[in-house]
Amino acid sequence: MKKKILIISGGISKERIISLDTGKQVAKELRKHHHPVKIVEPNFKLLDTIKSFKPNIIFNALHGQFGEDGYIQTILETTKIPYTHSGVISSAIAMNKELSKKIFIKNKILTPKYFVYSFDKSKSNLISLIEKKLKFPVVIKPINEGSSVNVYICKKKNIMSKLNLLREYKSIIIEEFIPGREIQSAIIGTKKLGAIELKPKREFYDYKAKYNPEAKTKHIIPVSLPKKKLDELMNITLNTHKLINCRGVTRSDFKYFKGRFYLLEINTQPGMTKLSLVPEIANYYGINFYNLIRLILKDASTNK
Repeated sequence: MKKKILIISGGISKERIISLDTGKQVAKELRKHHHPVKIVEPNFKLLDTIKSFKPNIIFNALHGQFGEDGYIQTILETTKIPYTHSGVISSAIAMNKELSKKIFIKNKILTPKYFVYSFDKSKSNLISLIEKKLKFPVVIKPINEGSSVNVYICKKKNIMSKLNLLREYKSIIIEEFIPGREIQSAIIGTKKLGAIELKPKREFYDYKAKYNPEAKTKHIIPVSLPKKKLDELMNITLNTHKLINCRGVTRSDFKYFKGRFYLLEINTQPGMTKLSLVPEIANYYGINFYNLIRLILKDASTNK
């Protein structure tokens, strides 16, 4: 008998549209293989819906705040039903860029230099602070967002105007800009899935480059690197996945510059849309979309 699967998608984060698409694509594939599937929003009726539907597994298709930061995971823990992707603490750590970077640094995983800037501080010495600690250009981004939402590359002349775009956040990350190649790699369970290189037409691989087909980002797979370097990349990826105690699928984002890999972040709930990278990587290495979903579901059920 096929397992009943409840898919949670949508939500209230800035990645709502991507989450809805992920939920839709996963549901479509599961229904093709005759699984009883129900898609729900994470609203106040969620626990009642779970109780009445009685799923065997919950597929967490949420992205962004409240979906991959430990919040929904805390609620799902109360149901005692296996759910996909990482648990409460792992999700919270990975989503918090400041906390995860501290862990990378402590464990000698190369990551761009940074500092945290709070909007309640004076801006008067900010430029001199950047020039002293990082040098321009820099990257500014929220501490707790995904999909490159509100991420900007800033030069001295435009940093103040870009900072104003992030005033809704209490604090942000100001990070050293690393030029070079954009390479992303994926893990499922404890298996190394593989990597993909991205050549965006835009300034960098931002939200529009990720989800707008008209952005025409070039996807390159396999990645053109010596085997020794590819092995190094995948080892860092798997070590990071294990270090944060992730489960299911994760995708790690790197910059490759002058022979070194700089880890930008680890994503505990990468997209599963038609433009998403993890399904593309998996498919290239012989794991079709349905089997990828099965592996994610299997890791949920074996880790509870």
